[in-house]
Amino acid sequence: MKKIVLCLLLFIAFSSCTSTKEIAMTTSKTRQPESNSLLCATKPILPVDVKSITLNPVDVAPISLNISSELPKSIHTKASRIVDYAFAFDGVKYKRGGTTLEGMDCSGLVVTTFNSENITLPRISRDMANTGSLIDLKEVSKGDLLFFATRKNSKSISHVGIVTTAADGFVEFIHASVNKGVIVSNMAEKYWHLTFVQARRVI
Repeated sequence: MKKIVLCLLLFIAFSSCTSTKEIAMTTSKTRQPESNSLLCATKPILPVDVKSITLNPVDVAPISLNISSELPKSIHTKASRIVDYAFAFDGVKYKRGGTTLEGMDCSGLVVTTFNSENITLPRISRDMANTGSLIDLKEVSKGDLLFFATRKNSKSISHVGIVTTAADGFVEFIHASVNKGVIVSNMAEKYWHLTFVQARRVI
């Protein structure tokens, strides 16, 4: 009887061990696919071909520096400024001894104009003819002075004008004429060609 009971106990114990091993093995086998599934779910990182990437340019408005391309209408030299100043009196009537818009004489126009650039000249045209450097008529340029002997039967200098244009032998000058006031004349005119005495540069 005791042997039978002992055999039953051994059988039960053996059965318990077997179930435990089977459960452990089953659990192990059940977890394995789960681990594999996690690995498979992760996508491999592939190398990127940088050359195949197309970058779309971003539309960027050009930066405005507000720099005007326009320079002043003219960058004046001293001679140009002198001529421009003289033209401010164009049309002013002749007045002996005059130096204003109310009236001008020839030397008054020259003295007043050059004073605007802090250049002091004698008040009388014949005295002006002794200033600066003597130049040939072919060499004159803007701002030079032309001297004339306009008195009848006299070779003494009595008139002066300021060169406004000199190009290819064509010379214009602004001056105060007794009959017409401040005007522009040119050396191609017979009267001025015949009465011309000399040209001088004082700038």
